[in-house]
Amino acid sequence: MERITATYLIETPNEPERAAAVLAGEQSSGTFVAVPGESAELKARFAARVERIKHLETVAQPTVPTGRAPAAAYHRAEIEVSWAVENFGANLPTLMSTLQGNLYEIAQFSGLKLLDFTVPAGWGAAFRGPQFGVAGCRALTQVQDRPLIGTIIKPSVGLSPAQTAAMVQELIEAGIDFLKDDELMANPPHSPFDERVDAIMAVINTHAERTGRKPMYAFNITDEFDAMQRHYDKVVAAGGTAVMLSLNSVGLVAGKAICDRGMLAIHGHRNGWGMLNRHPLWGMGFAAYQKYWRLAGVDQLHVNGIANKFWEPDDSVVAAISACLATEPLGRPVLPVVSSGQWGGQAPETWRRTQTVDLLYMAGGGIQAHPQGPAAGVRALQRWWEAAVAGMDVAAAVARYPELAQSLEKFGGKPKAAS
Repeated sequence: MERITATYLIETPNEPERAAAVLAGEQSSGTFVAVPGESAELKARFAARVERIKHLETVAQPTVPTGRAPAAAYHRAEIEVSWAVENFGANLPTLMSTLQGNLYEIAQFSGLKLLDFTVPAGWGAAFRGPQFGVAGCRALTQVQDRPLIGTIIKPSVGLSPAQTAAMVQELIEAGIDFLKDDELMANPPHSPFDERVDAIMAVINTHAERTGRKPMYAFNITDEFDAMQRHYDKVVAAGGTAVMLSLNSVGLVAGKAICDRGMLAIHGHRNGWGMLNRHPLWGMGFAAYQKYWRLAGVDQLHVNGIANKFWEPDDSVVAAISACLATEPLGRPVLPVVSSGQWGGQAPETWRRTQTVDLLYMAGGGIQAHPQGPAAGVRALQRWWEAAVAGMDVAAAVARYPELAQSLEKFGGKPKAAS
């Protein structure tokens, strides 16, 4: 029987072997006491199995309260637990309920984080995964051999459809590849969704007719389910190529239903991610998170960026990019969306750390607050990436392309001498 295996980081006042056994029992065929029908044959077929335990450090204080009297010590370990695929069927919500579910309630854990999970190819084949992914998004935007350069419409709220369309016009004429609504902008009274789509797509379609190239705009359809379906249809009818979902707001079921329609690229925004991941011993790791959404069918997924404006360290960002670009599951990578306080000067370090141009590199203020305006911001980002892939650091890039000194001064300080 094929099995799905999950890796956890745990902290427990018990011996890790005992805590792992409790986890396996709680999330499969066991409960707190033996019950009729819990036969040896049934347990052999359906019970979760502890596959590996790696003991780590012991600490004096619990990471989170356990609801029990204090213990003498709390033991940390990395464990692997597996389940027969027969326990799930082709059911992502049940997979999530099993791999996480009640685990965070169990008193035997003062720390628990789902780091990653693996699925067998046969089980994963029930899911299509990303309809577009890296290759499809490149085909839609006609961008090869470099990152897609994108921006977020700012200010986040307050602009009318006409004002938004005017901004889009300026940006696409400057050569932008991708634009999107902010996660705070969906269908407000000051910018009704249908009116915004009509205004923006009129600009994009006219540009495409004239140039043969259609920039991608991801309209935020996050809403109640029926409204999301209507808004998806509106974007299709208007000639759009993408929509955006706030993944943690709509959930796996609604998200997968939208992805399954397959006509538009799905830009997955992970706003709210910090509540799932920020604590080092609680929640879920990005490797696991992106697999849920890859199986659901998201094509693009946010990963923050180098020297981002949020809390996430660069090493974590690099690992997230690598996780998105890994081929498994399904052999269909997700396009990493590098965002959060980005501007062109982070491109050299992003290239040095990742050695990939399979990115959607987005800057909001880093484009639109450029001293010479948004169009100059787009051109600067393109030039920064040319320099980065050529192996230049920030100082060398400014020495080679003096116009980059303006964005460096605005967003990153005074230029240093080229080495």
